[in-house]
Amino acid sequence: MSIPLIEYRNVTVVRKQRPVLDRLTFSIGLGEHVALLGPNGSGKSSLIKTITRELYPVPDQPDAWLRIMGRENWNIFELRPLLGIVSQDWMQVCTCSYPASEIVLSGFFGSVGIWPNHHVTNEMQVKAREVMEILEIAPLADRATSELSTGEARRVLIGRALVHAPKALILDEPTNSLDLHATRELRDILRKIVGQGTGIILVTHHLPDIIPEIERVILLRDGRVFGDGRKAEMLSSARLSELFGSPIDVAAHDDYYHAW
Repeated sequence: MSIPLIEYRNVTVVRKQRPVLDRLTFSIGLGEHVALLGPNGSGKSSLIKTITRELYPVPDQPDAWLRIMGRENWNIFELRPLLGIVSQDWMQVCTCSYPASEIVLSGFFGSVGIWPNHHVTNEMQVKAREVMEILEIAPLADRATSELSTGEARRVLIGRALVHAPKALILDEPTNSLDLHATRELRDILRKIVGQGTGIILVTHHLPDIIPEIERVILLRDGRVFGDGRKAEMLSSARLSELFGSPIDVAAHDDYYHAW
């Protein structure tokens, strides 16, 4: 059997004396497209912070681990070729004055912008231009991210995460604060990224963000897996009503799901 890209086994994380992840167990394989769906407070943001090493599981728990490509211990710089992460925290960089092309290039160095000690190669420049073309933001290369629309800036951050060709792109609520037009554009871009061969791990509580290429949905509640299976099974009215604790109707159109 192939080694999972990400594997959680009985992972517990405690913040302010309260478990935000509670014996969380699931795995995601290389090349899988998966959505993690749950209400506010379900542990979605804490889960991402365990991957970025901003939070750590409770140590010395028997039969418990968090592994990326089969390893529990990583230098954060070694993770760059594996995972590209666009989190809510990173979205704050879009208020800065760096040109869009510089933000994309800085993905090679794990920084925000290019610093004097960074050596940018011709190969990096070419790759950054290629990524910006794919994301349809090449004309924005010289514009400061603080001058871009929210949707444009979001794509710049995705470019920063993609520039080193990761195995998977992890997105935290990617359409937050976007209008309808920008939301549609971003979803189309995500489908293009999938077509380029990059895995998508989408963390959200918005059903329409789950693009058709995502076939597996993991439901989270109170820091634990509430359900895990095929999209049509997980996104039923009955199951989501129980997950969110409120009556929810669900309909599908062109393999996009909507709830009200």
